[in-house]
Formats: sequence, structure tokens, C-alpha cells
Amino acid sequence: MAGRDAGAGEDGGPRTYTVDELARRAGVSVRTVRFYGTRGLLPPPRLGPRRVGRYGPAHLSRLALIEELRAQGMTLAGIERYVSGLPAGLSAHDLAIHRALVASWAPGTAERATRGELERRAGRALADEDVERLTAMGALTPTDSADSADSGHGADGAFLVDAAMLRLGVELLDVPITEETILAARAVLAEHTRAAAHELGRLFRDEVWGPYEERGEDTGDREAALRSLSAPLQPVVVQALVTAFQRSLRAELRDLAADPRAGKQPPTP
Repeated sequence: MAGRDAGAGEDGGPRTYTVDELARRAGVSVRTVRFYGTRGLLPPPRLGPRRVGRYGPAHLSRLALIEELRAQGMTLAGIERYVSGLPAGLSAHDLAIHRALVASWAPGTAERATRGELERRAGRALADEDVERLTAMGALTPTDSADSADSGHGADGAFLVDAAMLRLGVELLDVPITEETILAARAVLAEHTRAAAHELGRLFRDEVWGPYEERGEDTGDREAALRSLSAPLQPVVVQALVTAFQRSLRAELRDLAADPRAGKQPPTP
């Protein structure tokens, strides 16, 4: 794979950042970083040489999650409640999953970027194979520009970038997963999340929206009322989905570790 892992430092360990570097990578001010620290939303940095604070990938992912919650319209008090309810010791990858799911509630999060801008966001050079895998993950959508018409991802081609998915996708580039496996995994997730969304929508309709209309509280702006009623539920649903998925996946991996044949289909007679 091309390029160094964006999350690795020069010595191969986790990359660290000064407060200025962290703020620049997250797209916020240093003052914002320090403010979140005083509110307990960001853990304190590790003190490095000359007692300079060094922040790690988990700080960056947590900061990105906080900013995503703010973008969704959550108040500071609501963000504090959400963050305080997260399990202790979440990795940067776990936090990135939370952020991706939170961002999925908001439509239109894709941003246009050239190949060069995409590589700057990714923090590494991207081979055509990397771009294909990121596209399969749903992090990118090549546009139909003339520059990218031949291959879909030419050197000067443009892309629609899902910022919430890009960081997760870049972390997976050094994992030996083929494009076909990624597409198969997306199909499985799409099938089951549609079923979960259908059932959750039914519960919301029957237990929240129905009683709301029966009480005569509908002001006539159904879209605004739906947003207002569903907004407090979204973080709860996101956290429940992540927690349930992680527990189930860990159980599957434990079974696989105990018996390498677990999950294999018997040969066809």
C-alpha cells in the first residue's frame, strides 16, 4: 500500500500532536481545544519533552465527534451527557465509528474535492487501488468530470467526499481487505440496517409521533416537529447501535479464535 499510515508516528507508534497541530487537523481553534479540555470533554494530553502536551489519535477522534454533535445542533450540556455516557477506554477507531453514525443522521454531508485535496485530507498518498477501496467503503464518489471520465479516479479527477467516512476508510487501507469483501460487507450492513430502521421508525410512529398528534400539539409544520421530537433520540440510538454491534462482533471473533472452523459452511455433497 502507498504511503505511511496516517495514524502512525515516525517511530511507527501512534502519532501525537501539539495543541496547535491538533487544532489544525480538527479544523478548530486552539481556544476551542482548551475549552473542551476544561469541560472534561477531552482527556488531558500526555506531557512530552520540555513538558509540552502531546495529544494522540483518540483526542483527534473525540474532538471530531464533539464537533459533529455540535453540527447536529446538540447543546453543550447535551454533548457533555453524550460524551460522559461513552464507555471508558474507547479507541480512536471506536470514536470514529460513533462520529460516522452520528453524521449519518444529517443529509448532504458530502464535500467536493480534487485528487490532491483528497490526499491532503487523507494525510497520505493514495494509489488508484486505495481510491477504489475508499469508493467501495462509501467514503468517496468519483464525479463525472472530464478529467476523471476514463478511469473514474484520474490524477486530476474530482470526488464527493463523505468526511465522516474518510478517516475510517483511510485507517482500513493497510488492512488486507479486498474491494469485493468491502462491497459484500456493505450489502450485509445495508440489509440489516434497513430492517432496524424500519422497526425503529415503526416504534417512533406508534409511541412518539402518534400520541403527539393525538394530543393536538401539531403546529402544522410536520418536518420541524419530526426533527424536534427525533433529535433527542438520535444519540441514544447511535450509542445503542454501536454498543450492540461491538458486543456481537467481539462474540463472533471469540468464537472464531476458539474454533477456526466456526462459521464455515459444510462442503456441498
